[in-house]
Amino acid sequence: MFTVRRSIRSLLLAVVAVLLAAAPATAAPTPKVDGNRLVDTTTGSAFVPRGVNWPSFEYACHYGYAYANEAGPATVGPTDEQARLIASWHANVVRVPLNQDCWLGDDGHPAGGLSADGYRNAVADWVSRLHAAGLAVILDLHWSGPDGVAADGQRMLADDRSPAFWTSVATRFRDDPSVLFDAFNEPFSQSFDDGTTVPLDWACWSNGGCPAPRQNDGAGAFDGQTFTTTGMRALVAAIRGAGAQQPILLGGLDYANDLRGWLAARPDDGQLVASFHNYNGQRCQDQACWDAEIAPVAAQVPVVTGEFGETDCKDTHDRRYMDWADAHGVGYLAWQWVVLAPNERATPACASLTLINDVQGTPAAPNGTALHDHLAQLAGAKPGDRRAPRPTRIQLRRTGRGLAVRLRLDEAATVRATLTRRGSDRRTVVSRRLGRGTRLLTLLRRRPAPGRYRVSLRATDAAGNRSPAKSASLTVR
Repeated sequence: MFTVRRSIRSLLLAVVAVLLAAAPATAAPTPKVDGNRLVDTTTGSAFVPRGVNWPSFEYACHYGYAYANEAGPATVGPTDEQARLIASWHANVVRVPLNQDCWLGDDGHPAGGLSADGYRNAVADWVSRLHAAGLAVILDLHWSGPDGVAADGQRMLADDRSPAFWTSVATRFRDDPSVLFDAFNEPFSQSFDDGTTVPLDWACWSNGGCPAPRQNDGAGAFDGQTFTTTGMRALVAAIRGAGAQQPILLGGLDYANDLRGWLAARPDDGQLVASFHNYNGQRCQDQACWDAEIAPVAAQVPVVTGEFGETDCKDTHDRRYMDWADAHGVGYLAWQWVVLAPNERATPACASLTLINDVQGTPAAPNGTALHDHLAQLAGAKPGDRRAPRPTRIQLRRTGRGLAVRLRLDEAATVRATLTRRGSDRRTVVSRRLGRGTRLLTLLRRRPAPGRYRVSLRATDAAGNRSPAKSASLTVR
């Protein structure tokens, strides 16, 4: 009996060790609306979304080169490494724009011989990787088109296929409390180069039924063809009808920059979030407007800035808005976490809306440096800090009944260590915040099997600066 009990106990300890090794360093937030704020139901603390937009699921599948951008020497892909890089900026959420036709398999999408099942699985895989890095995810209907029209860009409002899109997406993610839904990216009145304007008002925003151009917002002259829109009430009903109870973001008029009629026109639902977009050059771009129009909404429901950025080679707008938003409990996600090729950049390049210069996540001025430094300051880092921590004197050593790595840090940092044994596929990953000085990080709390062990580690400071990988080895006999 004693032998059986000891075997069972050993098995349980082994299972627990594997589960702990596989668990993320920080659990992804699980937001719910509580009055005029979001609350992380896991911790009970207020949750203010701050993060980035990760585009390409909306357009890569349309052009048929992949489901989303793929990782390469000069391109970021939906990888564990990129998810961890985003999290290292002290982000807590990522917004992922989607393509309606690629998800549903409508109108010859995805192109290039790709499949709708493959697209849906690729989105779900990226969501899982982001969660593993401790990030919540906002899924956004970004590119759409009515039945028979390819989802090749942004349109004025949702269409006849959008409820089916949201029924399917919500069904897929209804049991994931770390996912939020952004019902329709940027509703807008559409103006054409020939002087034609097709207006969108709050009644249509809410109930649908008004005509909208079949052409996307990049069209020059209006061709006169329209479709009948679907309003926000129907989109919310589709999500709730699928059994999903997570918060839903609803963007206002004028490319989500106008929230003046949002409170009166919103559907009847207790888990709604007002989505505001804020770029320099838009109508509501200064503090006087934010105080007059956004603050009153934020006093009643949570407000999240689904997109913001600056295109004048300065960061004045970015910094003023983040400071204002912090003071009002308003969340914000900057556009966009991509590496732009030289031919994709604006002239001058500093006017480009990009947050990073390279796949290593080096902040790009002015938008990337503004966001990176601001989030670092909120996390307690020194402004302008670009120096990575330096882990030295790294030793892998035996402890009483396990293994630990001894190291010296020149500043406080989060150390992520991966332990492997030669000839085994098993990996133990431990992540912990350590103070400055000589520290001991326990990797195994059980007697190690004989073999050659290797630990690889990196240290990330409060500013998001990350050290090169360092390693040490030990033979256990």
